[in-house]
Amino acid sequence: MGSAQRRQREKESLREKILATAREMFASEGVEAVSMRKIAGRIEYSATAIYQYFPDKDALLREICERDFAALAEAAVRVAREPDPLARLRKLGRAYVEFALEHPSSYRLMFMTPKGASQKASLEGHGVPERDAYAMLRSVVQQCIDEGRFRPGSSDADLVAQTLWAGVHGLSSLAIVMSEVGEGPIRWRPIKTRLNHLLDTLMHGIAR
Repeated sequence: MGSAQRRQREKESLREKILATAREMFASEGVEAVSMRKIAGRIEYSATAIYQYFPDKDALLREICERDFAALAEAAVRVAREPDPLARLRKLGRAYVEFALEHPSSYRLMFMTPKGASQKASLEGHGVPERDAYAMLRSVVQQCIDEGRFRPGSSDADLVAQTLWAGVHGLSSLAIVMSEVGEGPIRWRPIKTRLNHLLDTLMHGIAR
């Protein structure tokens, strides 16, 4: 490998290290509490080095957000081949929770951090199911409505999609918090058992 290629790989490696460190710090400490200087100190580089990659904290946060929302959309796309829309809704719910538990720092920043990812993500791809997990969820809900698979009271695609999202978000965020602070006196059932019961309950309420 030539010296130019080596330098390029080192630059890419440092860039990824900055992104990973910033994501964890934003999620654990809050966006406003983290400065470029603090990120630099964590990775033992100068703040000047970070500014060579990102002009400011907003640019750094925006790239993290766009990457994480794209990863969530990819997780949704992977289960979109399921032909039955009701079964696809279940798989989407399962994929969402799995993403949250596999990437807790990303999930915290996306949905559990004030002034976090949801406010910084680009609108590019917004509303396109293949690039927007909510759009994917809504499109499957709309298909169920169009095919008469839901009860008469569940004809508002956005309302149904947002209700389903609220359910899996609650399960995901609670699981993440409990993993960090401890479960306390409650004897929590296994996460898969809770997820299956949640999906059964939600689907029973809307499906014919």
